[in-house]
Amino acid sequence: MTLGPALADGLRALGFTVEAATQDRLLDYVALLVKWNRTYNLTAIREPAGMVRQHLLDSLAVLPHLPAGRSLRLLDVGSGAGLPGIPIALARPQWRVALLDSSAKKAAFLRQAVAELGLANAEVIAMRVEDYRPALPYDVAISRAFADLETFVRVACPLLDPAGRLLAMKGAVPAQEIERVAGCVRVLAVPQIDVPGLEVERHLVIMEPGPA
Repeated sequence: MTLGPALADGLRALGFTVEAATQDRLLDYVALLVKWNRTYNLTAIREPAGMVRQHLLDSLAVLPHLPAGRSLRLLDVGSGAGLPGIPIALARPQWRVALLDSSAKKAAFLRQAVAELGLANAEVIAMRVEDYRPALPYDVAISRAFADLETFVRVACPLLDPAGRLLAMKGAVPAQEIERVAGCVRVLAVPQIDVPGLEVERHLVIMEPGPA
């Protein structure tokens, strides 16, 4: 199966309706990843078909668990190659998405991707999250492969609106990590995320500031 039908099938399995133009831009993003990966080693996934499953669909599978709202401000902490921030920004053009990463080479890729994909709703922040002080707080802080929950909570909570949410994308349920953050945040849910074509365990830890 070619990439276009594979992506379309995956989106249907997730229950999403995505315009054809947006699907094309998602595949353009995969092409950029493939191109830059040859030199910069942005991701261990090398094959485009694998990127569709393990990057695009994995990132988009969290959308039903994000707050509703046309003006949502989302911070992708440790964005790396733009995951999950870039797929989310493409799928939700009305949101504002910040892609934060301290790596110069990854920030360079992110800037190029934002420019080539025409992502007017995304910005790149090239600094350590500990040093970042946004002009306005975020509604959501999300991480995919940034750090353990304790570290993520510590650095992301100060950047959030008091009514904001923290979302950490994980594999198996990180029970010990959840225990360690119980005094700092309220863990609202840990839903299993079913990613089409991906036969590995995926969970999303959904938290809000404040002790349990």
